[in-house]
Amino acid sequence: MIMLDVFAPAQVRAPQAAADTSGLNRVFAAAVVNQPFCETLLREPERALANGFLGQPFLLTDQEKALITTIRANSLADLARQVRRALHSGM
Repeated sequence: MIMLDVFAPAQVRAPQAAADTSGLNRVFAAAVVNQPFCETLLREPERALANGFLGQPFLLTDQEKALITTIRANSLADLARQVRRALHSGM
């Protein structure tokens, strides 16, 4: 007998949305606690994301990587504002 778990659409989307932002949360947490990483993230975001932090890669979607690497910001706060704005507008 085959059993299928059936979820309402809202139940499926909510956990995925939380998982989707965990990679971004790790990027910002690393930038807050480590100034050299923060500076690299602002100047060379591709390199910062590729290198990861403390030997751990960032688990980001292609859209999240594109978002971070296309934003030009002068500060971490500015980067966070622009990312938040893009996420709320539907990327």
